[in-house]
Amino acid sequence: MKKYFIAAAIILSAAFALLSKKKDSVYANEPEQKNPMENKRVSFVEDENDKENADGVMGHLEAVGDVDYQAGLYDGFIKRLIDIVISFMGLVILSPVYLIIAIAIKIDDPGPVFFTQKRVGKNKQYFKLHKFRSMKMATPHDVPTHMLENPEQYITKVGGFARRHSLDELPQVWDIFIGNMSIIGPRPALWNQDVLTSERDKWGANDIKPGLTGWAQINGRDELEIPVKAKLDGEYAAKLKKGGFGAFAFDVKCFFGTIFSVLRSDGVVEGGTGEMKKRGKG
Repeated sequence: MKKYFIAAAIILSAAFALLSKKKDSVYANEPEQKNPMENKRVSFVEDENDKENADGVMGHLEAVGDVDYQAGLYDGFIKRLIDIVISFMGLVILSPVYLIIAIAIKIDDPGPVFFTQKRVGKNKQYFKLHKFRSMKMATPHDVPTHMLENPEQYITKVGGFARRHSLDELPQVWDIFIGNMSIIGPRPALWNQDVLTSERDKWGANDIKPGLTGWAQINGRDELEIPVKAKLDGEYAAKLKKGGFGAFAFDVKCFFGTIFSVLRSDGVVEGGTGEMKKRGKG
């Protein structure tokens, strides 16, 4: 059994290494894919002449300044060290789970096992986020689930189970390992979620690495409206920037809060952005 785990870990790590190298994962060789607003403070300007973005609003981002945040000891070193150690352990320990999910996806709906999307990282740098594919091959790309008409029709049987239990997010352990994400942080926005990006800038939440889970995820997840989600992300960013034991303790709180939230499938609503307010909970 021990040999199987070691072999599975080696195979999985090799597969991920082939799938995404650090340099390729941030579009280093694709300058046309880079974010023109990288390292800029931004504001969203509504404009009916623009196409509707992934937040369902017509408009665009405009630069209003430069990012001036410098990571401290905890954010810049200690947190990164914790991310590397835990993500490496995760890749090894979870490798059999990855293998089972991959086989189930192939059987349920033939096609790629992994799904990649351009997402907004630290200081608005675009990077390639990885997920297990939970939706059918015909699903429109770069469209948030809540903007799809009848999103359930696009979700596979295996995908529905994986999404309810957050299993589709597991490949992001690799994104954490190579440094594009952290274990705890704001969930990375789609590259064309301009309203969310702008709202997060009001709270300084784009200054830090996005996370696999975060303060907003254990306080509503899919149910939260964008301004509420951005404010919660800002609360986390403020704690992190203060550093010290308080930042570490808050990370621990988010980590264990996520475990309980996942076990209860809290806040998972397909097409559910803003559902908490609609139901009178917000």
